[in-house]
Amino acid sequence: MRQQPVAGSPGRFITFEGGEGSGKSTQAASLAEVLERRGVPVLLSSEPRGTEFGRGAWQLLASGVAPESELFLFVAARAHHVRTLIQPAIAAGKVVICDRYSDSTVAYQEFGRGLDGDLVRRACAYAEGGVQPDLTFLLDLPADAGLRRKGKAANDDAISAAGLAFHERVRAGYLALAREDPARIGVIGAGGSREDTAAAVLGGAEAILQTREQGDPGVDERSRAEG
Repeated sequence: MRQQPVAGSPGRFITFEGGEGSGKSTQAASLAEVLERRGVPVLLSSEPRGTEFGRGAWQLLASGVAPESELFLFVAARAHHVRTLIQPAIAAGKVVICDRYSDSTVAYQEFGRGLDGDLVRRACAYAEGGVQPDLTFLLDLPADAGLRRKGKAANDDAISAAGLAFHERVRAGYLALAREDPARIGVIGAGGSREDTAAAVLGGAEAILQTREQGDPGVDERSRAEG
């Protein structure tokens, strides 16, 4: 069940996903800048470091913990993030743009770490509290290319440094999620220029932005059916 925006001032929730070096953080910030220039109220955030609680969780995650601990630290940070930042911003009519959300947890902890998929997805759903993205951009790049692009920073934390085979499983997980939910997840090849990727993102976001400008709380057929 998707978080319902305030009537007449509908919020929207857009997420960016992708493996290491895919450029999602850059593209999330770029879209936020475009919207702000249009006068659209925007909240730009990220996971897990979007709150002080999440930044504390990331310090533990970056140092290396058991896969099961990774899962519960990520979803704990998300539960706090949703309730203190994301949900209030959507209710206030803002466009929330978030660098990573539950798809990351499924890709990294279910597919990458091999944790039980049902457990991972139930934990994510509980943390979300019904707040799901209206639109997700998956910036797709071969894992080896992403790690090369990231350079030395690929060794900055335990997850980035988990090895090529791990990141290939993560990419496969993301693409599987896109096949499961093509109405929400748009796959954009991230191997080109930053400008070309930004243009593809903006083009994909236009429909959701138009529904916001029209004050239509029904973003797509799925959200109307779920309501």
